[in-house]
Amino acid sequence: MEEENNPIKEHLFEYIKNSQTIPKLIIEKKFDRVIEEVTLNCYDKIVSMGGKDESVGVLSTGLLHYLLTNALIISQRKIEYRGIEIDIVIPDLKTLEKDPKRALLICIPKTSDSKIINEKITQIEKIQPEKENIWVVLSENIPVEKKSFVLAKENNTFSKIIFEIAQFANIGGASKFKILRI
Repeated sequence: MEEENNPIKEHLFEYIKNSQTIPKLIIEKKFDRVIEEVTLNCYDKIVSMGGKDESVGVLSTGLLHYLLTNALIISQRKIEYRGIEIDIVIPDLKTLEKDPKRALLICIPKTSDSKIINEKITQIEKIQPEKENIWVVLSENIPVEKKSFVLAKENNTFSKIIFEIAQFANIGGASKFKILRI
């Protein structure tokens, strides 16, 4: 299944491609600074391309995919498991099946409707018994009973997500190479 062109992702990756600083920040493993730079320079334009929640969801998904790849963190993206759509699973479905304690599921709901967000979390809880291993990425600070990260112009907590994922992967033993020393 070929992914359709998405103007938000195109804008994000065009910005990354033309950035003078992002390659240096990636080499230095300053992933939080990459997120901050992208947010500062792309957020307003991307939000103007569509609804805020949808746009921020696409931005956070694209940025997370890019950073997970560059941080050498094993993950599977946009997959379905037992009829439930998972945005990101770290490291993979096989680990989720065999040892849920070592699997992290990241939910990117693309809405600020707390009812829809909580329904999505309830669905994911059916396949991930370790409730603390379900994290949520939001477009605004909405109270959810999960570890959450907000991608926003102000009070952006999303910039910490890669380091928290790396800590999870290192503690869980999923990362055999321990690429990020935290």
